[in-house]
Amino acid sequence: MSDSPVYSVLVHAEAFYLPEQSDEVADRYAFAYRITITNTGTAAAQLLSRHWVIRDMEDHVQEVQGEGVVGEQPVLEPGQHFEYMSSASIATPIGSMQGNYRMQAADGSQFDAEIPSFVLAMPRTLH
Repeated sequence: MSDSPVYSVLVHAEAFYLPEQSDEVADRYAFAYRITITNTGTAAAQLLSRHWVIRDMEDHVQEVQGEGVVGEQPVLEPGQHFEYMSSASIATPIGSMQGNYRMQAADGSQFDAEIPSFVLAMPRTLH
């Protein structure tokens, strides 16, 4: 059995349409999203930065990069999780987001935690 640290972070995302912040006439569709980041490895890890790729139905891409998330760079011990909410706007009623978090383990090793693609979608209304 190896005593080598395991660097593993699981990311779960859930999106919500924000009708009060959207303007269909102006092609502005706003979404909130909740992210849960769980350290499933055996080594503590700190979230250093984020990289998002936000795509609409017409394949227009916005890239967002920066330090931390919502002004924080949380340190997650093995088994701990961190949750936050943020938002994004796109020009079509359907789109997607995906990306990665750059993490640094307690021993200084850096690795990427993938943010799986998730859908941004305005709910359909029946008339």
